Amino acid sequence: MNEAEFDKFADEYYASLVAGIAISGESPEYFSEYKIADIARECPQQALSRDGPVKVLDFGAGIGNSVPYVRKHFPHAELTCLDLSQRSLEVAEKRFADQARYVRFDGAHIPFPAEHFDIAYAMCVFHHISHADHVALLRELSRVIKPGGSLFIFEHNPLNPLTVRVVNTCPFDENAHLIRGHEMKRRMLSGGFAHAKTRYRVFFPHFLRGLRPMEGALSRLPLGGQYYVRAIK
Repeated sequence: MNEAEFDKFADEYYASLVAGIAISGESPEYFSEYKIADIARECPQQALSRDGPVKVLDFGAGIGNSVPYVRKHFPHAELTCLDLSQRSLEVAEKRFADQARYVRFDGAHIPFPAEHFDIAYAMCVFHHISHADHVALLRELSRVIKPGGSLFIFEHNPLNPLTVRVVNTCPFDENAHLIRGHEMKRRMLSGGFAHAKTRYRVFFPHFLRGLRPMEGALSRLPLGGQYYVRAIK
């Protein structure tokens, strides 16, 4: 998807997302918060640090759905929202004006110096990017992450039939190309990261939410609706 396509969907993105995930019984807020909560659980020192602002990059921030949850789980963070779509950034800034800074991405170069961020994450972004460009973008993300810092890539799991159905019926996923967890991990290692691990998530819909405490024990099973790969520089 190019900038024009992202701009086209910016104003209707939230409503389209609500419709697209209705089958799960959850809201967009649920999916945004569980991801930030997972990052905070994996990076407890950064979440609790009071020594100085933890610098966090939201790569492909869209209309800013994750912003309030970064503020909740990383209260001392300095958050940067980066996106290709200027219109999406305008919507995000209108929603959460003083909670982050909003920076346009040119599609290739992240406009920050080397080793600037402690944590970076991308929430269901890479399936919109040509697979041929993944490693180059991951190298660029590695460049701006500090040694010992982390990159989290959250993606839809193409091995989950319900996820595939949702993606196939979602208008802003019309050009999506899903990627398997093991391949995402391989590309992150090729992009300059030293270590990486994959965890599968979203095994249970809302009506089975009482079973969600079991997800930790299932995280290696490649059947969850989504997954994340954490890579350490």
